[in-house]
Amino acid sequence: MAASLASLSSSIKTRARPLFNRDSSHRLPPSSHLPLASSIGKLITSCSRRRRSLKNIYALETSDGAVNVEVEDDEEEEEEEEEACELVNRAEVSIDGVEAHLLTAVKNNNGTGLLLLSDIFGFQDSSTSDFAYRVACNGYNVLLPDLFRGDPWSKTRPESEFEEWRRAQDPDRIRKDTTALTKWMVDEFAAAGISKKLGVMGFCFGGGRVVDVLAADKNGYFSTGVSFYGTRMDSAVAGDVKVPVLFIAGDRDPLCQVEGLKEIEEKIGEGSKVVVFEGRGHGFVHRPETPEDDRDAEEAFAVTRNWLHHHLLLENK
Repeated sequence: MAASLASLSSSIKTRARPLFNRDSSHRLPPSSHLPLASSIGKLITSCSRRRRSLKNIYALETSDGAVNVEVEDDEEEEEEEEEACELVNRAEVSIDGVEAHLLTAVKNNNGTGLLLLSDIFGFQDSSTSDFAYRVACNGYNVLLPDLFRGDPWSKTRPESEFEEWRRAQDPDRIRKDTTALTKWMVDEFAAAGISKKLGVMGFCFGGGRVVDVLAADKNGYFSTGVSFYGTRMDSAVAGDVKVPVLFIAGDRDPLCQVEGLKEIEEKIGEGSKVVVFEGRGHGFVHRPETPEDDRDAEEAFAVTRNWLHHHLLLENK
């Protein structure tokens, strides 16, 4: 049985382990529900945030749909962000047999949930988990599941085995798992007295599944999605997506062609956006390898933060 958002709050306060009761479905009274108390403070697991060469980057969408990125060198604001990043808790949960990490913002919790789908290296990979922490630092409650049921791809495995491994990742199983994960988030937030819609994000393999999740969302649980260089996206189901999606990719990414993204954007319709970074390849946002990757990763995060704020907070009240 999975940890509820409500029981998680109690576990944080007492620093008890395990974080949930495996033998009952008991929920705490509303006073223990989200948002979590800021008084917990430094007892919460800190967010390890990789420092970039740029201090603060803001993205503002203009009336014509363009995205302006502004850089501000403000040490005081960076210190405030670093402090907020210390107030994120991570709990290990199990949902219908799927292991996951639940990262909850404490100091600045906005009561909004995000489902984050990993690349082929899985939910425990440091690049993905660091990104999940950073999103939670901005006030969100992030569920990061094990899409591969304990069998992620590893860089130590021979490349000759990759296609066999990929074929073993049954699309129907993944679809059922993401449906169960979504339902769990909806139920837990409802139990906490929160009725906001959710967001879904993903990288690479997970970025491709963002379209699948939104296309299958017949109950309208999600209000937006963000796909970072998604792979093997099914354009045939894009027309079933009813919410705006942000697609981020590099123009030198052989695994995520810009032309394909624009085709999917057109099928989804008005409101979606494709943001292309010149000179960037696959994985540059959560796995930057060069100073140029670093800079564009920061800009991409700023665009993403602006997008989530608009579609999950301003339009999700």
